[in-house]
Amino acid sequence: MVHVPTRGDVPVRLGPSVQLVPDYGPSTMPRDVYTDPMRFELERERVLGAHWIIAGRCDQLADTGDWLTFEGHGETVVVTRQADGSLAAFHNVCQHRGPALVGELVGCGAKRFTCPYHGWVYDTTGVVVGVPDRDDFDPADLDGVRAPAVAADEWGGWVWINLAGPDAAPPLIEAIGPEISADLGRFRMEDMILHEVLEWDVPVNYKAIVDGFNEIYHTKQLHHVDASWSKASRNTSFHIVGDNYMCFVPRASNVDRLADDPDHHKYAICHYVVFPNTVFNCNPEHVQVFNPIPIDVDRTRFLCWQLIYPGDLDDPEYAAYHERTMAHWEVLKGVVAEDIEIYDQLARTRRSSGYTRHILNERECKLAHYHENMNRKIAD
Repeated sequence: MVHVPTRGDVPVRLGPSVQLVPDYGPSTMPRDVYTDPMRFELERERVLGAHWIIAGRCDQLADTGDWLTFEGHGETVVVTRQADGSLAAFHNVCQHRGPALVGELVGCGAKRFTCPYHGWVYDTTGVVVGVPDRDDFDPADLDGVRAPAVAADEWGGWVWINLAGPDAAPPLIEAIGPEISADLGRFRMEDMILHEVLEWDVPVNYKAIVDGFNEIYHTKQLHHVDASWSKASRNTSFHIVGDNYMCFVPRASNVDRLADDPDHHKYAICHYVVFPNTVFNCNPEHVQVFNPIPIDVDRTRFLCWQLIYPGDLDDPEYAAYHERTMAHWEVLKGVVAEDIEIYDQLARTRRSSGYTRHILNERECKLAHYHENMNRKIAD
């Protein structure tokens, strides 16, 4: 039987008894949140370099010596599975002259990594264990040398990394927070399987993509939703939880049910944003994870993972589930394609003298809070 997420004992998040919009109010923000190169460098250092971000799926690291690489915002990181089942991660940079140690995205069964330039050898935790012509170097320069360590952990079937390192990074579960870990945890992503990965190279700042998931104001115009969906979406609830965000959009056919059975997992589309750039879009039967990985101030590698529950296609119940899910996924891919088109329009105007600020309504409160929070972090 396919898993059906339900609210269980997590708090009521949607329905007549819930405040739908936080007391935040309309606001404005300058355009340079998307366009300022100096700001982007501060974000690279103080936000992207200090918070937990997704690097891949846990099932990519099923066995000892399996590894994957993360590439983004000027960084490259190797994550490996250790013999005791733990993860180790380190900067994918040879400490001799700086080339990447690993060129591939994934691999299995590694015992060592050898730099392709001069042959320095590293173990799977990033420690240098072999140097050709070692006697030609100053021993003090080689004492304890290693590729700098990166914090790595697992949650929800995902591999997460934090560039601050194992000693400085806060625990992953604290960064996700108790509200999202409980609510999003009901979908049991660790039991799901990867169905498809999509990737785009888009000419906008990564935060413009995150912002699209922090509001639903655009859906009527951009995605041409019908009147019933548009009306139901007025019952959407928005939640700010620490650094992170939740949003629950009731499906039109289920709005009336929420009064008697306030189960957003059954009757709504559930959105979760883990600061700074991880987005979970959860339907009751499948999940999409969106990850806008910044390449530069105005360029983003945009990834989408589609997850489904496993089963036997020879089982009629599962076959029906699979058919429904695939049909809905095709619709969602069309929705994302519309998002990609609007990013191209944003790129056309980013240097325009007519573009100076953003005017936000009260239901764009998550977006406003996200940027205020970002401002605080880069100012610290």
